Amino acid sequence: MSHVFAARGVTRRTGVLVALAVLCSLALQHSSAARADGPGAGAPWVASVGDSYISGEAGRWAGSTNNSSSQVDALGSTAYYDNASNSAEQISGCHRSKSAEVYVGGGVNGVNLACSGAKTSTSDGDSFKPGLDFYASGAKQGQALMLQGFAATHNVKMVNVSIGGNNFNFASVVQSCVTDWLLSPSWWKDYCNDDSSVTANFTASNVAAQTTAIKNGILNIRTAMANAGYSAAQYTIVVQDYESPIPSGSGFRYGESGYTRQSTGGCGFWNNDANWANATALPTINNAVKNAAAQTGLSNLKVLELQSAFNGRRLCENTVGLLEEKGLSSWTQAGAVDKTEWVNEIRTVSTVFGPYQVQESLHPNYWGQLALRSCVRQAYNNGTPRGGTCTIAGTGLTAAGEPKMGLN
Repeated sequence: MSHVFAARGVTRRTGVLVALAVLCSLALQHSSAARADGPGAGAPWVASVGDSYISGEAGRWAGSTNNSSSQVDALGSTAYYDNASNSAEQISGCHRSKSAEVYVGGGVNGVNLACSGAKTSTSDGDSFKPGLDFYASGAKQGQALMLQGFAATHNVKMVNVSIGGNNFNFASVVQSCVTDWLLSPSWWKDYCNDDSSVTANFTASNVAAQTTAIKNGILNIRTAMANAGYSAAQYTIVVQDYESPIPSGSGFRYGESGYTRQSTGGCGFWNNDANWANATALPTINNAVKNAAAQTGLSNLKVLELQSAFNGRRLCENTVGLLEEKGLSSWTQAGAVDKTEWVNEIRTVSTVFGPYQVQESLHPNYWGQLALRSCVRQAYNNGTPRGGTCTIAGTGLTAAGEPKMGLN
């Protein structure tokens, strides 16, 4: 009898073990199904992190006009809404526009985590500006932490980065240049490029400090992806530099004397300051970005060079004009993309009027954003990301309704 009971006991135990094994298998299958998308699995995504030059700032406006804003309003009042119900911004002032470059399409999804005004480190003062860090306070998160959470449950193949301009106080430099232009006569020009508040941003020590800050921000992106479960082979970081927004002095279509350059064109720079911006300030910032990228030592990092991407379509450039200067009454008319500007006018607190916003000043507009989107799509390269230099490659629009750009 004892053997019988022993056999029955073994049978019961075996049955229990089999049942547990089945339950564990089902649980694992359910868990796997729930976490199907993630590192290397699921539909591909491109994520953008950084500042206003990638979030989509000014992406509402397709060109410039001093007539009704409706003539250049490509996206309407919901242009920057990015919450699930399309009723508000997730973070006020980030201006993640619907024309932002990350939405490359073609079966590739895009998520825009960038924020206008962002620096490498998070700022949580009067307004919240998430940086490329792991800041966490209540529901507020830094962009690296946002990316980490998103990438854990989505197959992020490429992370597109634009950061550093605000570290060099880009907005305040522009403000100084426009103020000096407005407040000094043409016979006694006050240049911004020798203002102490401006030159302080471009000292050797500050350039070195900001290069390190940018490098660390990029490394935070690497850490976020590693924390989300990615190997270096499963994704690529593409770091982009900044495009020139205004021409050099000889390229302006409005003269220096009088107020037309700002009152009509919204580009109040002295020629000397415009030359400095293109020959010194912008290359200094862009070299800091590229040096930072190189200093990371990351094998899965590419650089997308954009400095000349808008040449010929810049604000106040003599090759383009306002809609009314080109005989156009709407941004939708044939040829508008080639005849009008890809950079938004500079507006001041005293001259801005709704629905325009001051922070949209000197940023890629709707056409500019779509041009950059083409650059990013080519950099994505069907899932094998590459770097290169992106420039205008023809006139008219592609089948996707974008300016024609080439990546070489």
